[in-house]
Amino acid sequence: MGQISVSVNSQNYTLACRDGEEERLRDLTRQVDEKARDLSQKLGQVGEARLLLMVSLLLADELRDLREQGPGQERDRAAAKLLDDAALEIEGIVERLQSA
Repeated sequence: MGQISVSVNSQNYTLACRDGEEERLRDLTRQVDEKARDLSQKLGQVGEARLLLMVSLLLADELRDLREQGPGQERDRAAAKLLDDAALEIEGIVERLQSA
């Protein structure tokens, strides 16, 4: 099992992943970090758990929009899968933050 260190909105996290999935997880984390930083700039300090929840909701909304467009090209399905994976990862981070 692999393990990587990532940063979202200047907060460092150590995440476990399957061997070989490290780069994919880093890419997903970069997407989450971009959304978190954008929201943080717009909203100011709202707390890390709330910020990550808001990012999760934005990603879930984007995923729903992709799914509602109906059958699309393989690229759309791949994008939806990426967003779904990112949303699951964010949910895990939020749970760990809330239990800390």
